[in-house]
Amino acid sequence: MRIEVNGATREVAGATVAEALRELGWDSVRVATALNGAFVPKGARDATAITAGDRLEVLAPMQGG
Repeated sequence: MRIEVNGATREVAGATVAEALRELGWDSVRVATALNGAFVPKGARDATAITAGDRLEVLAPMQGG
């Protein structure tokens, strides 16, 4: 299905946020996620369904100052 990831259109086969992250290569990276503007905690990613047209934001923590 086609979803928007960080502003870019991507094709994913996974049906959940966790599956999409695995497909996109972010499963082993510490990230924060939001689906359609709503924060999705790490523990809820396996149960959070995605559908065509959804907007997934994936943010990695930054260090520095």
